[in-house]
Parts: sequence; C-alpha cells; structure tokens
Amino acid sequence: MTTRAGFVALLGEPNAGKSTLLNRMVGAKVSIVTHKVQTTRARIRGVAMEGDAQLVFVDTPGLFQPRRRLDRAMVAAAWSGAADADIVVLLVEAHRGLTDGVETILSALEEREIKAPVVLAINKIDRVEAKTLLGLTAKLNERHDFAQTFLISAERGSGTDDLKAWLGGALPEGPWLYPEDQIADLPMRMIAAEITREKLTLRLHQELPYQLTVETEGWEERDDGSARVDQVIYVVRDGHKGIVLGKGGETIKAISQAARAELSEFTGRKIHLFLQVKVRPGWLDEAERYTEIGLDFGDGA
Repeated sequence: MTTRAGFVALLGEPNAGKSTLLNRMVGAKVSIVTHKVQTTRARIRGVAMEGDAQLVFVDTPGLFQPRRRLDRAMVAAAWSGAADADIVVLLVEAHRGLTDGVETILSALEEREIKAPVVLAINKIDRVEAKTLLGLTAKLNERHDFAQTFLISAERGSGTDDLKAWLGGALPEGPWLYPEDQIADLPMRMIAAEITREKLTLRLHQELPYQLTVETEGWEERDDGSARVDQVIYVVRDGHKGIVLGKGGETIKAISQAARAELSEFTGRKIHLFLQVKVRPGWLDEAERYTEIGLDFGDGA
C-alpha cells in the first residue's frame, strides 16, 4: 500500500469559511466557528483521512490588515502556515468575489514566492447565481495560476468531497504523520479553551470578543472517568468583567453550561468545568498569553 501524507494550509479573508471547511473535512469540530471575524487565533491542525492519504489541515487566522500586536502575530502565523504547507487552499466567498482583501492575498502569494501549489475554493456558492459564479471563476483564474478550482459550500458539504479527494491524491508519498484515529494535534487544554472562547464570542456578540482570552489552568483526571477543568477568562477592564459575569452571574453560568456540554460531547465523558474571570489590563502585551494561544509574541512586534 502506498501512503501519502502532508500539510494543507487554508488561507482566506476573515469569515471566508476556513474553520467550517476544516471541521467538514475532519468530520469533527476542532476549530472555533462563529459569526465573528478573526476568531481563529492559532493555527489549528485537524487530521483527515482520504483513502490511503492523511491530510493535515492547518486552519490559519484570517488574513487582514493588522493594527495591534495580536493582529500582527495572527497574520504572521497565517503566512507561516502557508510557507510550511504542501498544498495551499485559498477560500474566496462567492458573494463577495474578488475583493481588495483577496487581491492583497494573491499579491502576497506571488511576492512571498509560496512554492506549494495553490488551489482555489470558491465557497458559499449557494448565495449566488451560476452566471455570477462562472464569471468570478474566470476572473480569479486570470488573476492567478491555480492548480485546480473547486466550487463548494463548506457549510452544506457541496463539492467538499471532490476537493478532499483531489487533495488526497496530490499529497506527496510518505508515511502518515499522526495515528489514524487522531483528529487534532492541539493539546486538550487548548481545545477546551477554544471551546469556551467560542461560547463567549457567541454570547457577547459585539461587546468584547477580541479583548479577552481563555486559558485552561488545570485539568484533573478523576477516578470515575470524568475530569475537572479549571479555566481563567482574562479581560482588560473591570467593566468587561461585569459584562462577562452578567446580572447575578447569569451570563457566565450560561457560557459555562454551553462549554461544558460541548467539551463533554467532544471528549466522550463527563466534564466538571469551573470558570474564573480576572482583570489583566496588559494581557495583549504579555508573551505568556501568546504562547498559551499558540502564537509567537515576537511576530507581533
């Protein structure tokens, strides 16, 4: 049996559907998916099998114009993921088309001399008519020499099997990089923190999703097969702490229940989740916080 294995980097603007596609390919939820942009902070690796091929997907942060240290570190992580990949998949939203942001990404792909073949995946195809889709496909392929083009809906699954099959056949021959039953190479502590951060983002909407972070401080295995998980939510202001807690603690209680339920389902066992909220004004400039969420503090300089 000839096996194949390699890394597939998913690139695109914020909200292009990279996390949704990753979760679709892997068949399990390993990446944070919300209606908010810029929710994927670290490069999350999801492992999928396609016949005799093992695809290791790298879900990079959405590429955008960075303003803060955290933004710059996120963008650096995205380009690092592309540079290290065997194949790059560029996701473009069908209804938004060739935006300035996509133009910037295409220019950067050429300037950075990314050696890996670049595949175009036009996502959310259910939002536009066929005529518009054909025009966009032609325009994008004139703009860049893509190895292949796929029309997909990551949310509904349309076209994703064809994309996955092509990727599996295009990866280099070699031994698998992970055990066959492993779906992510993130430690469970980080996955647990991502799950809680997603629930915070969904619950708080516009209020402060980018000014908070979650760290798993403790993971204690119990004799009955369950686990106690202690997490800290760091915010930058006292007022933010009140927003996270909510009136009578109802917001933090709802977030905790939602995160605990998903974490229990993900791990297949009972989870006892305990959340604390701490004010830490300078967390956006602390190297330790960046390490915890899988980013390089130096990249944000």
